[in-house]
Amino acid sequence: MMAGALLAAGQGSRFGADKRQARLPDGRTLLEASAAAFIGRLEPLALVLPEDDAFGLELCGRLGLQPLACRLNRGGIGHSLACAAAWALGLPGCRGLVLGLADMPAVRPHTVSQVAAALAHGRLVLPCYQGQPGHPRGLPADCLPGLLDLRGDAGARNVLDWSAALRLELDDPGVLIDIDAPEDLKTLG
Repeated sequence: MMAGALLAAGQGSRFGADKRQARLPDGRTLLEASAAAFIGRLEPLALVLPEDDAFGLELCGRLGLQPLACRLNRGGIGHSLACAAAWALGLPGCRGLVLGLADMPAVRPHTVSQVAAALAHGRLVLPCYQGQPGHPRGLPADCLPGLLDLRGDAGARNVLDWSAALRLELDDPGVLIDIDAPEDLKTLG
């Protein structure tokens, strides 16, 4: 089984507000749109959230996602990665984890399925668009213990050798589109 996790515990300080709640042109929130590509493609699917996150918990309940409270979310993405890795390692039969970011609402559902399928090869999976690496990324289970001690802004690139990853060239520019500031919402049409 390939599990999925969306990292949604970050502060989004460049956005100026909780960007996860920003409304997209289609009426959905940024977080809702980002999760949509994963729902029904990975089981189980978790959402890494800050503690006491009423918005995130409501969304999990409504969409059938498993909430993962990250107590140290203010410390950076490293804590969120460690939280997701610990959760996946505790799942019986989990062979890999597809990690997505909550501020990437343009990723296509088929992309998530392709990354999950490529994980069957037992290698890191790096989705690319026109040669540029993006997200979501696939991590085989044997790579997950290396993430458990991550802290602060240390990302997975500090412990994983992405140069050895299976580069999956996709026709999905959404793997590169993230929303960091309000003006980035215009890129979604």
